[in-house]
Amino acid sequence: MKLTIYQIDAFTNQVFSGNPAAVCPLETWLPDSTLQAIAAENNLSETAYYILTESGFHIRWFTPYAEVNLCGHATLAASYVIFELIGHPTNTITFTSKSGELTVRRNHDFLVMDFPSQPPSTCKIPQTLKNSLGKEPIEVLSAEDYMVVYETQDDILTINPNFEKLKSLNLRGVIITAKGENVDFVSRFFAPKLGINEDPVTGSAHCELTPYWAKKLGKNQLISKQLSPRGGVIQCELKGDRVLLSGKAVKYMEGKIILP
Repeated sequence: MKLTIYQIDAFTNQVFSGNPAAVCPLETWLPDSTLQAIAAENNLSETAYYILTESGFHIRWFTPYAEVNLCGHATLAASYVIFELIGHPTNTITFTSKSGELTVRRNHDFLVMDFPSQPPSTCKIPQTLKNSLGKEPIEVLSAEDYMVVYETQDDILTINPNFEKLKSLNLRGVIITAKGENVDFVSRFFAPKLGINEDPVTGSAHCELTPYWAKKLGKNQLISKQLSPRGGVIQCELKGDRVLLSGKAVKYMEGKIILP
């Protein structure tokens, strides 16, 4: 069996930046063990699979270690494949997923993803998290991830986490964030328990970051930058209980997977 695979750099308009994701269009679902094995072999932060349905597409996302409920950059990558490489006839895609219905709209050069908002709540910082980051935050919150808020952009740049300690935390991952110098806010994202020490650009984390910073800054339209070595920029908008995340993508590679 041969499967087509694309590698797409998301949240960027040039290769070698943004967040790379693998995208595999399927005719029918393969066994979960095969999907997980392909994702492990790809060794990217996410591999997205989708199949055509009567209402649109069904999408699933796998890290090298596990399936996840939501992934922004791999959804953006899959949408780029469907719009630009497969040739979708309209400007809107509807995905069904473990996080419900997701829509992606083409708006000139940008792809706009409509995701559920996940407002974080204030919580007490676990001692393991505090020890892992090595710097005292000004606030700690949680939703699907821990969100650790610092005073300055330089704080975010200089943190050197202990990834082994972060693996023992009970939530998916850790977001660190601060108000930005040239953008509204900056962040980094760590999920070592899923095989991702530091994710280059994390769309799903912005479902938590956007409602927090919208309230903090008193505005619903924001520009964010993820300060990973590859980096990436996301346009964010809080719209009721939804978050609109806009970005660009570019194809890096296309090939075939040979399955026994």
